[in-house]
Amino acid sequence: MNRIIENLTGLNTMTDQVIAMDLLMAAKTGIKMYAVAATESATDEVKSTLIRHLNESIDTHEKITAYVMQRGFYHPYNMEEQIQLDRTNVQTALNIPS
Repeated sequence: MNRIIENLTGLNTMTDQVIAMDLLMAAKTGIKMYAVAATESATDEVKSTLIRHLNESIDTHEKITAYVMQRGFYHPYNMEEQIQLDRTNVQTALNIPS
């Protein structure tokens, strides 16, 4: 989308939020996959490598979580705020011309 249009409609922030939250979900998926792979590994060498990657993924997830919380994109400790944010995001998405 054109940057001018994004700024006029307020979708520039929404775009940052969508990208950040997508990255957070991808990090969670990666953590799950490394955990499963580590439990099914055939050798200690493979298992230790996968666990190292798992720990790095957990660290990355922590950084992404801190970022989205700092920017106000995610409120894991306040359900009312998160629900309100989700409602606002849904309304914004519904108002985008098709």
